[in-house]
Amino acid sequence: MSALQVTHIRGQRLGDLQDINRCDKQEVVSGVVMVDSRSDTRHDGITLTIDGMVNLQLSPRSAGILESIVNSSKPIPLINQSIEIAKSGKLPAGQTEIPFELPLTLRSSSKTLYETYHGIYITVHYCLRCDLKRSLLAKDVNRSQEFIVEYKTGTGGKEPMERVNFEIRPETLQNVRDRARIPQFLVRGHLDSVNCPLSKPLTGELTVCECERGISSIELQLVRLETCGSSEGYSKEASEIQNIQIGEGDVCRGVSIPVYMLFPRLFTCATTIAPNFKIEFELNIVIIFDNDHLVVETFPLKLTRT
Repeated sequence: MSALQVTHIRGQRLGDLQDINRCDKQEVVSGVVMVDSRSDTRHDGITLTIDGMVNLQLSPRSAGILESIVNSSKPIPLINQSIEIAKSGKLPAGQTEIPFELPLTLRSSSKTLYETYHGIYITVHYCLRCDLKRSLLAKDVNRSQEFIVEYKTGTGGKEPMERVNFEIRPETLQNVRDRARIPQFLVRGHLDSVNCPLSKPLTGELTVCECERGISSIELQLVRLETCGSSEGYSKEASEIQNIQIGEGDVCRGVSIPVYMLFPRLFTCATTIAPNFKIEFELNIVIIFDNDHLVVETFPLKLTRT
């Protein structure tokens, strides 16, 4: 046996589970298992297994502090099911294709399937594993393939556009330690909406109206907020997803600078509030002055599939 490959995974985008339960057609993962063999090979059956899991990892700063957090940081199983796609027999030499179609059925303890998400402390992962069983004297062959689960567009209801106008100046800044290093400045602008469809970019514009010091850079920083725990105790950590520079050097005063950011796949998902974890997002507008001092204005975002 030279190779076992799972290819052509055609998993449809997964809709909201409540909508699925109201439909006659259940969501499925379909595709083809391709087996390459140099000669005729006997086997004891070929099975496919779907596993879905939410993995929670505590920040080193929080681990060991609250037992309730530790208990709620255990992995959360979402889906686990297997089917046999080929009974024991013989595979001919060459390439054999075995089509499959596997319905997505929740575990009895699960209430919904969450979107695929790869974070630092929270990961929602779905995997399709193929196992070709062989006799005791031969090693079993297996191969795994991740597939992506996304909500269907519009299942969560259309979120209204919520334009946000902002004005950044020294008096509006929060948690400033050394105000003496902050020059007098004024930045005005707007975000077209803080309710953001993941399939569309975040847009807006800003203008540096005045600044008594030179500016080194203006940047957009997308931040994830991952919370593990429950009402009894929780651990909340912020980490950067991506950083985009929209202004380099001492930008012209009074000139509109466009704000434009695409949301990366896998590292973002629809904003999720679950009993034991939360996945939320923020946008930071970062202004760096020529003395290397920086100021940050933060905007909470709600990401959706609408």
